Amino acid sequence: MAREPHTEIDLPRPRSREGSGRVDSVNTPTAVLGAGSFGTCLAMVCARENDVKIWSRREDVAEAINREHRNPRYLTEYELPDRIEATSDLRDALAGRELVIIAVPSHSLREVMIEAGPHIDAGAIIVSAVKGIEFETGHTMHAVLEEVLDPDHHPRLVALSGPSFAAEIARHQPTVVTLACREEAYAISVQATLSCPWFRCYTHNDIIGVETAGALKNVIAIAVGMSDGQHGGLNARAALMTRGLAEITRIGVAQGAEPETFLGLAGMGDLLLTCTGDLSRNRRVGLALGRGRKLDEILVELGEVVEGIQTTRAAVRLADRLGLEAPISTQVRMVLDGEKTPEAAGHTLMTRQLRSERDSTLKRARLGENKDERVRK
Repeated sequence: MAREPHTEIDLPRPRSREGSGRVDSVNTPTAVLGAGSFGTCLAMVCARENDVKIWSRREDVAEAINREHRNPRYLTEYELPDRIEATSDLRDALAGRELVIIAVPSHSLREVMIEAGPHIDAGAIIVSAVKGIEFETGHTMHAVLEEVLDPDHHPRLVALSGPSFAAEIARHQPTVVTLACREEAYAISVQATLSCPWFRCYTHNDIIGVETAGALKNVIAIAVGMSDGQHGGLNARAALMTRGLAEITRIGVAQGAEPETFLGLAGMGDLLLTCTGDLSRNRRVGLALGRGRKLDEILVELGEVVEGIQTTRAAVRLADRLGLEAPISTQVRMVLDGEKTPEAAGHTLMTRQLRSERDSTLKRARLGENKDERVRK
């Protein structure tokens, strides 16, 4: 896909002590919007060397964090660093912040950022850790941010994705993610701020692919959970993950993503984790559905947002707009909406029309790439 013209980027540089060769850490005032599990663990990562303001929609949660240095609702067993201060005021959270990390539910991103936008400092780098597709528009989170934020912020929009359970990050267990930005220099700047011996960041410039992969893997995790809940076996699990990756790639490439992105951390990496790790809320929903439980009671028991449910509906709608087949997403959607049982959905997938494993959609995309390359030469 064609790249945008390169522009000069002035980024803050770490200071080194004369003659020592040692790089001093630089405090990057940081705001984290969202005090759920992922927002809390990212605030903990940032607070190693930076002052952090974490925003919660709920005033009582912000007060509890400041009083007890613990989040009273999420990751409650972990003490939060002293450098984390909580607030329920967006203006206060964003004032003077050079790095803004967004970790709110995907369905509330537009609303929150319309309110937050006027208070974000010019020159701040904005990192979205939100994974989802907006149902009404079919937009990725990056596209939503481009619609609601001033165009001056657009070059500094970064997406964070990859295999990363919040509880393991909070426990300082090794975690590796990717940071995607069309101007990769900004991703590199965030990489330097966030990376540490137990939280390693890679960079990328395919923001469409990284965000599409991060959103749609949740749909496949529900499907795998449903199969496992019915004791479908390891063969079925592997098949759903493999064909699920093909489905995700097909949708991403149709929007301009690079096929190789889906073999990386945001694609295969996050898919493996979410489909097999029992910390995954999406997998747990699928497991419970496979065991015959009702969706409403499952969600009450979990008590947290399960992004894959709304993303499933958005993915089916998006695939239809793009004129693409999305058989796994379609069957998951029918189960979620009570139109089929998990058993019937599995039977439909196994008995649909036989076809080649090679994907003609990706082949056409490859031919288009080659043609574009020949034209450029």
